[in-house]
Amino acid sequence: MPHLDVDTDFDPTDTTLVEGLPGAGLVGKIAADHLVETFDMTHVGGVYCDGIPDVAVYHGNDSALLPPVRLYGDAERELLVLQSDVPVSPEEADCFADCITEFIGNHDITPLYLSGLPEEKNGSPELYGIATTSADARLDEAGIVPPRVGGMVSGPTGALLATAREVDLPAIGLVAETDARFPDPESARTVITGGIEPLTGIDVDTGELVEHAEDIREAREQLAQRMEDAGEESTQARPLRGFQ
Repeated sequence: MPHLDVDTDFDPTDTTLVEGLPGAGLVGKIAADHLVETFDMTHVGGVYCDGIPDVAVYHGNDSALLPPVRLYGDAERELLVLQSDVPVSPEEADCFADCITEFIGNHDITPLYLSGLPEEKNGSPELYGIATTSADARLDEAGIVPPRVGGMVSGPTGALLATAREVDLPAIGLVAETDARFPDPESARTVITGGIEPLTGIDVDTGELVEHAEDIREAREQLAQRMEDAGEESTQARPLRGFQ
C-alpha cells in the first residue's frame, strides 16, 4: 500500500517540507540536496508511493541500502526535505501526489514545491512564487513576486500543486528561471536565498553551490539527461504566452 514511513522519534507535524524531485535544470534536486548536506540532516523515512521505480540506492562508504526517494529531518529548524535520486513516473504522478498530499495534510506540514522555468536568463535568475489558498499571504510577507506571464507547472511537481489546490491545502510553489539543458546550481541558489530562506527564516550557506558549481554539474549530468529524455512530461514550469 502506498505510504510514507517516518521514524517514530521524529515528529513531522508543523514542519516545512522542501520538495526536491528532479526536473528542469535539476533546480529542486540541487536545492534539496544542498539543504540535506549543509545541515547534515538525519534520514528519517522513506517514500513508498506509486510512480517510484523499484530500485535500491547505496551511498559511497556505506553498505546500507536506501529507498530512492527519502525524507530527511531537522527538528531544531522544523525542516523536512524530500530527496529523490530518481524521476517519478509522469504516468503515475496523480497517484504519487495523492500519497504525498495525504501525509502532508495529516501532519499540518507546509510544502514548498520547487520548479525550473526554462528561460534565457538575463543576469541572475528570476524567482517567482505561486500558491494555493491562504499560502499566497506568505509569499507577500517574504517579498516573492508572482510570475510576469501566465503558465503551468507540469510533471509530478505540477501534480502536487494541483492536488493541493483540489483539497484546499496551503502550498507554495517556487519557480526559478533555469537553463534546462544542464544542471543549474545558480538557479538552485536563487531558490534557496530568494525563496526558502525568507519563507522559513532559516539562513543557508550557499557558498559551495557557487564554488563547486562545475562539480555539481558533472555529478548531475546523467540524471539531467534522463530528465531531458522524458521531455515535456518532466517537472517544469512553462509559459502560456500564446493562450493569454
